[in-house]
Amino acid sequence: MMAIAASRRISNDDTVFCGTGLPLLAAMTAKKTSACDCVVFFETGSLDPNLLEIPLSVADPRVMYGSSCNGGLADAFAFMQNRRTGPNVVGILSGAQIDPYGNLNSTCIGDYESPSVRLPGSGGACDVASLVGRTIIFMKHERRRFVKELDYLTSPGWLRGGKSRENTGYIRGGPEHVITSLGVFAFDESTKHMYLEARYQGVEIGEIEKRTGFDMPLNARRVEPLPTESELEVLYSEVDPNRLYLQ
Repeated sequence: MMAIAASRRISNDDTVFCGTGLPLLAAMTAKKTSACDCVVFFETGSLDPNLLEIPLSVADPRVMYGSSCNGGLADAFAFMQNRRTGPNVVGILSGAQIDPYGNLNSTCIGDYESPSVRLPGSGGACDVASLVGRTIIFMKHERRRFVKELDYLTSPGWLRGGKSRENTGYIRGGPEHVITSLGVFAFDESTKHMYLEARYQGVEIGEIEKRTGFDMPLNARRVEPLPTESELEVLYSEVDPNRLYLQ
């Protein structure tokens, strides 16, 4: 459901920067359904490959097959930073914690000097969140992950809300949607505070409230449509027929 929900929010004009796993399931599904002209590219510098099979990693040769360009890590980040190409890039990110303004922590849980859990860190996510035109964030919806304040700010979202991102010097970007295991969330145009855009069928508002560690508007009546038969056919038969990621 998360992959389908994200794929519906990718358009033909988008250049999708993603890693493997769930982000790639979403990007490949979009390219085979509602956004056939979108371009997928990877941090290893492969641009617009012919993804006949879903790759296991960004270094998998299948990432490079039939690509328009095979560059390197520096090329990929230069592509995002470029003032002409960067605004069209959609970055797909995730993290261990997210706050009401879409800021992400993927560095540590607890105090930085003596954390209870040391996480992988940015891994380029901060650059993506800082440079691209917009981001989509995947999160498992748990109270410990949806927190009022991050233990560590790894990747900037809308910072403190309002115009704080712009006033800090970011010339573009910011999170557009958060796709979780319970629904789809967006950000208020003025305050940049997260709100519920659509819940999945069968999910009650009370469950979202219970699993979120901060207050946000939950009065949306919209329910995200279930995956269609054609979307599921593409996802299971064309995108991941060997079940590398899907169960």
